[in-house]
Amino acid sequence: MDRRPLIGVSTYLVDASWSDWRDRPVALVPERYTAYVQDAGGIAVLLPPDAPERAPEVLARLDALVIAGGPDIDPAYYGAPAHPATEADSPRRDAWEVALLRAALAAGMPLLGVCRGMQVLNVVCGGTLVQHLPDVVPVDVHRGSPGRYGSHLVRPVPGTLLGGLLPESELSVPTFHHQAVDRLGKGLRVSAHAPDGTVEAVEGPGFTLGVQWHPEQGDDLRVMRALVRAATAAALDITVLDAMELDAAAPDPAALDAITLG
Repeated sequence: MDRRPLIGVSTYLVDASWSDWRDRPVALVPERYTAYVQDAGGIAVLLPPDAPERAPEVLARLDALVIAGGPDIDPAYYGAPAHPATEADSPRRDAWEVALLRAALAAGMPLLGVCRGMQVLNVVCGGTLVQHLPDVVPVDVHRGSPGRYGSHLVRPVPGTLLGGLLPESELSVPTFHHQAVDRLGKGLRVSAHAPDGTVEAVEGPGFTLGVQWHPEQGDDLRVMRALVRAATAAALDITVLDAMELDAAAPDPAALDAITLG
């Protein structure tokens, strides 16, 4: 297979201003996400919020999925009232990303959740979230200042998918979040922690990975390169399977000869 895999990236749905236009609704994603995919060898395709029932059709045309960071998911999705610090103001995006993740998990598609994306993955799998980390950690190192990412250490768990991709005992990562995994979703396991115990990565069957930090904001391409490899392998399997099915469905040449002669 000599084509680069198509990797869908979910988007924000917000009001923005540019040139002569002010406060217009736009679907956007920070440029670092698309560069992250491209630098790792993939083709980035933006997935703005759409009707949730269209998620399987959209994913059928892609090789992998990235759920990007952003505002908090509505805690109603995990049966909790909203904390005063929760900023859940994207109902269309919530519904769309939940549908994308459900469809991707059902199809076994390689997927990566980044920050909010990891949290939505955990919720889709039946888990819950800590809605405001400063309530539960002694010193909050997870959220940077307005408009600026922070950094802190994470410790990958040996023997996990993430531990194989990032084999060092700890590494510093770009971070900007105030929520985190509380009860772990069904079928997931923790694959990294912060020194304060905060869950920093989860993973599931196949290439199902969520990271609480923002790898696209750094120079480390290992996680995205692994997703690209998984997407390439998955697409190749589909191509081979399709070819086998076509071969099986093709008429027997001898039978065609007999029809022609008859």
